[in-house]
Amino acid sequence: MQRRMALPGAYQLSASVGPLSLGRHDPCARFIDGAYWWAVRTPDGPASLSLHREGGTLVGTGYGPGAGWVTERADAVAGLRDSLAGFDQLAAAHPVVARLARTFRGARLPATGQVFPRLLRAILEQKVTGQEAYRGYAATVRHLHAPAPGPAPRLLLPPDPADVAATPYWVFHRFGVEQRRADTLRRAAVAAGRLERCTGPREATARMTAIAGIGPWTAAEVVRTAYGDPDAVSVGDYHIPNQVAWALAGEPRADDARMLELLAPFRGHRGRVCTLLAIAGISAPRFGPRMPVRSFATY
Repeated sequence: MQRRMALPGAYQLSASVGPLSLGRHDPCARFIDGAYWWAVRTPDGPASLSLHREGGTLVGTGYGPGAGWVTERADAVAGLRDSLAGFDQLAAAHPVVARLARTFRGARLPATGQVFPRLLRAILEQKVTGQEAYRGYAATVRHLHAPAPGPAPRLLLPPDPADVAATPYWVFHRFGVEQRRADTLRRAAVAAGRLERCTGPREATARMTAIAGIGPWTAAEVVRTAYGDPDAVSVGDYHIPNQVAWALAGEPRADDARMLELLAPFRGHRGRVCTLLAIAGISAPRFGPRMPVRSFATY
């Protein structure tokens, strides 16, 4: 099943779909031979979606029982439903944001309509290094593996919430995931059905943060991609307050309160500003050693 979509000027596919993958080798979503592949469990069954450019057109091709669902949502997954209305006026308030808004005007926020797959990843990203997060996430996906429909090699579906909920916490221990995150993940999996029925970011945030072990950071990471919420700010992040303060005020360190103060002029698009800073690779100076990579698997 295929759909062809007209693209806005300067549209950037890789920058738009980048938040859907954890690293370049995400087992569920990545570029393969120039096309972006995204595997998902839809209400109609398993599916995969391929997105590739042909000139000024984006071609979306769906595979599997859920092909109709992913093809219908292909424009949202690619960020083409994302509205930049009013953002240029807000961006003009700061020269750095104004420059990034021009440079990365083609970067749009995706809206997958899928809560649990992003929540699974966000829980495994809590308070660990990127390497630890990827290791735990990839091992979880491969342990509960199910091949995605379509011709993409080694593309896997995200885990079924029922399988995650039924997996003892000590299984995740082998993947470098301690009991705290493993239990949070299993609680979220039990609530997955209710989470998927949420009608928007506010309701989803309230339901997620009612689950023990899930706070504002995790919820913001989820709603920014599940619903394309441009205002979702990941409060509680280790790096983002410093990143925002350095880019907008030349301050190498900041807390959440200072970050929100600096982002206040961009209300409605605060999450978009943080996304643009990340795409641009802007980061605050480092003054100490990197956080060590740990392993719980041998304890």
